[in-house]
Amino acid sequence: MTQPLLALSGLTKAYPGVVANKDVSFNIMPGEVHALLGENGAGKSTLVKTIYGLVKPDSGTMMLNGAPFTPAEPRAARASGVAMVFQHFSLFDAMNVAENIALGMENPPPQREIAAQVRAVSDQYGLPLDPSRIVGELSAGERQRVEIIRCLLQDPKLLIMDEPTSVLTPQEVDILFKTLRKLSAEGTAILYISHKLEEIRALCENATVLRLGQVVGDCDPRTTSARDMAELMVGTALHVPERAARPAGDTVLSLKNLSAKAPHQFGTALRDITIDVQKGEVLGIGGVAGNGQDELVAALSGEMRTAAGMITYLGENIGHLGPNPRRKIGLLTAPEERMGHAAAPDMSLVENAVLTATTRKELSNNGFLNWRKARTFAEDVITAFDVRTPGPNNAARSLSGGNLQKFVIGREIMQDPDVLVVNQPTWGVDASAAAAIRQALLDLAAKGTAVICISQDLDELMEISDRFAALNEGRLSAPRPAQGLTVEEIGLMLGGAHDMEVAHVDA
Repeated sequence: MTQPLLALSGLTKAYPGVVANKDVSFNIMPGEVHALLGENGAGKSTLVKTIYGLVKPDSGTMMLNGAPFTPAEPRAARASGVAMVFQHFSLFDAMNVAENIALGMENPPPQREIAAQVRAVSDQYGLPLDPSRIVGELSAGERQRVEIIRCLLQDPKLLIMDEPTSVLTPQEVDILFKTLRKLSAEGTAILYISHKLEEIRALCENATVLRLGQVVGDCDPRTTSARDMAELMVGTALHVPERAARPAGDTVLSLKNLSAKAPHQFGTALRDITIDVQKGEVLGIGGVAGNGQDELVAALSGEMRTAAGMITYLGENIGHLGPNPRRKIGLLTAPEERMGHAAAPDMSLVENAVLTATTRKELSNNGFLNWRKARTFAEDVITAFDVRTPGPNNAARSLSGGNLQKFVIGREIMQDPDVLVVNQPTWGVDASAAAAIRQALLDLAAKGTAVICISQDLDELMEISDRFAALNEGRLSAPRPAQGLTVEEIGLMLGGAHDMEVAHVDA
């Protein structure tokens, strides 16, 4: 029988208050596309960081090609043939592709030689990329290609991919999967982490499932339904979000010819966005990454001021108001970037609760913070949204990405906003938690809150939206009823066909 490429045996890693991995054992064979599944906080990140040399296990062993494997740092893992593409890209916007790739090399050759290598690998694996392009001008999918090509130039035997399709279009996902299948056919093993279970079923031939740090089973995704895999991950039946019937309410937020310059060199200008949002509705806004989502959220949150009359709330101009005054009147936002934007990494969850909830939850009195009340609010968010953490005094950076996402979204929902703007609400969140967040958004709308959900997950938008609009190059299409929209119609809207018959207005 073929020897495993990587054999894990009894890996255990504990942190104060939590056991991240407990007696984890499984094998990855050469050329195998192996999925690592588990809900947020199941221990996936700790495990792959152990394999990549970022975390040292407390006990257990790893064998790579039959020899002991104990990488003290990522450099040692890479030298042994293990490469990793992280969920968050580590690229410099102002540098070109070749320069970024050189930064990841121990002894980089001249730029001309690197450019030639990039072109060769691009052609070989179907990853079109110009080595002279400035990274800040690339789409999210092209940025991911930079990371992948940087790994492929190391000739890896094992490629770890963490949520690789979270920012990709369906077309870019197809390109990525063709590349991964080609690598697999050539003998490179792939350890693939994703919460998109249909993608797991389409790509992977084996899956190991973690729950609370332990291996609870394995399966062949090709013959296992997405629902069965999700229930194996969470250990219980999967909840399906339910809509409550609700009548259309009065207009609460209006955008009229909203235009704004790009905030920085690589940003996207907003162009003549006009739309009304009603109480009790969920307005879904789709779009490929980099088409103005962040800028739209900044304009709505008050981080980016706008001219008078472009944004009105209950008929009053609010374009001059900053984030805190908007929160006070009931307009709350949850941005896409949870670490550093929605939450301060080194602050505790209590402190992060204070950052946005002080006014609406009355956490201060005469300039003095009521820390007992703030702690109670943070604990309420943790309980209501099943945030896996030892306690509210833990720093935000100590949480897994999905658990921090649950905290950030829950913190805003539990302030009872009149308008809630969320960008990528279930990014990096497991199937069970994603269903819970979507249900919470629907419940909020049922109470009369106007919800604007900006997402690249079209299935998510179709599941919860009353109306759907597409953002393309800073322009917003006319909204249409979400029910009955076809994939072809959505594709045209995403592509910028705003003036075509397909985008008729249901204003």
